[in-house]
Amino acid sequence: MPTLFQFALIGYYTLAVLTIGHILRRRREPTAMLAWILTILLLPVAGIILYGLLGENRVRRRASRRRKRLSVETARISNWAESSLRGDAPGGAAALPPDLAPVEDIGRRLSHFPATGCNDVRIYEEANETYAAIEESIRSAVHHVHLEYYIWQPDETGVHFRDLLVEKARQGVECRLLLDAVGCWNLGSRFLKPLIDAGVSVEFFLPIYKLRKRWSPHLRNHRKLIVVDGCEGFLGSQNIGDEYRGRLKRLSPWYDTHLRIRGPAALFLQQIFADDWLFATRESLDLGAYFAAPTACGDTIVQILPTGPDSEANVLGSVLFSAVSCAKSSIRIATPYFVPDAGLLMALKFAAYRGVRVQLVIPTRTDAPLVLWAGRSYYAELISSGVEIFEYPHGVLHSKIATIDDRWCMVSSANMDIRSFRLNFELTAILYDEDATRRIGAFIERRLERAAEVTAREAWNRPLHQQLLEGAARLFSPLL
Repeated sequence: MPTLFQFALIGYYTLAVLTIGHILRRRREPTAMLAWILTILLLPVAGIILYGLLGENRVRRRASRRRKRLSVETARISNWAESSLRGDAPGGAAALPPDLAPVEDIGRRLSHFPATGCNDVRIYEEANETYAAIEESIRSAVHHVHLEYYIWQPDETGVHFRDLLVEKARQGVECRLLLDAVGCWNLGSRFLKPLIDAGVSVEFFLPIYKLRKRWSPHLRNHRKLIVVDGCEGFLGSQNIGDEYRGRLKRLSPWYDTHLRIRGPAALFLQQIFADDWLFATRESLDLGAYFAAPTACGDTIVQILPTGPDSEANVLGSVLFSAVSCAKSSIRIATPYFVPDAGLLMALKFAAYRGVRVQLVIPTRTDAPLVLWAGRSYYAELISSGVEIFEYPHGVLHSKIATIDDRWCMVSSANMDIRSFRLNFELTAILYDEDATRRIGAFIERRLERAAEVTAREAWNRPLHQQLLEGAARLFSPLL
C-alpha cells in the first residue's frame, strides 16, 4: 500500500511535469526556458516555487487598458512633435536627418513615442551637480512635482530631498512620490511620516507585501524620473542616496549620467509618470491640469522610450539592435552590467565584422559579481569578432550610455542585460544631437583611457575555476 511519502512524491512529479509543460507552452527564448527547466530539476520543490513567484509576467495584460486612458494626450503631443520635426511648430526645429529616421521610426512604432524637436537638454556627469540641478528645479515648482525612483536611501541625501518635498508640499505645491517596493524596502514609516503629514502622496510600485493577482516581486520599476510643472524633467541613472556621491568608501568614486530636459519632451516624461501612477494607485491624473501646451525651449531633438514587461515586444532590445545595425563607423557603450541577449550579441559581432569600431567599457567594481561573471563569459567570442572590451577598475561606473557614429546617443536607466530588456520598467532618452553626443563620447573616452583592455589571450585562457563560474552564471543569466 502506498505510503504518504510515495503520494507526496507522485504529487511533486505531477506538479513538476505540469510546470515544465507550462514553460514549454509559453514559447519564450530557448535559453530562458532551459534555465527554468534546469532550476526545477536541480532544485526540487524550491524550483517550482521560484517559477510560481518569478516566472510569470502578470503586468502585460493591463497595458492596453491603461494606455487607452492616455491616448488622447498622446495624440496631441505626438502631432506637435511631428510638426516640430518638420520645422513648422512654433519656434521651429531642425529636421531629423534621413539616415536616422529608421531608428526613430522603430522607437515610435514600439513605444508609440515619437521624437520631438525644440528641447533644451543639459547633461550632468557628477552627482553633486545633478542633485543641485534637481533641487533648483524642485524649489522653482509652482504647481506640482512628480518623482519616481528605484532607490531612495534614508541617509543624509535622502533626508535632504525628503525635507525639500515636505517644504514644497507645505507651500501648496502638489507632490507625488512613486517608489519601487524592492529598491526602497528600507524606507520605514519613521522616514515616510513627515512626507505623509505634509500632504505628499507616497506610493509603492508593485508592493511585495500585498498578495494580489498582479503580485510580481521580480518585475521592478527601475526608472529615475522627475517632472516639475509639466515643462521640465530629469532622467538617467542617478538614484537618491549618499553612495551615489561617493560617500561610501567601498563604492567610491561613483559615476552616473543624468539629463535635464526642458521643452515638449518633458510632456512625454509626464505621460510616463501619469501612466505609472495610474497603474500603482488607480488614480487618473487630470490631463488638463498637468499637461501644458508644448513650447519650444531649444534645438535638440529628443525621443523618450519607456520600456518594460507591460509590452509584448522587447522594445529596448529591438531599439539597441536597430542602433547597432545602423552604425557606420563607431559604437561606444558604457554599462555597469553586460549580459546581452542573442539579438544584441549578434548585432555587436556583425557590426565589428562590417568594420565598425565597437568599444565596451564595463566596471570591475560591482555590487553584483554574478552578473559580472556572466558578462565575462561573452568576452571571448566578442573579442574574436573584433569588439574591443575594457574593464574599468577605478570606481563604480553606473552610467548607462551609448554613442553611435558620434552623431547620436542614448542615456538610460537600463543596463545592457536581459533583466533590463525583459523584466524592469526602464526609461531611455535618445538624443539626435551631435553636440550632446560629443559630450557623452568624451565621458566614455575618459573612462577608456584609465581602463584595461581585455585581450583575446586573457579571454580565452582564464583559470578553470573562473571558466566554470562564468559558464554557470551565463547558464542562469536569463533569470538574473
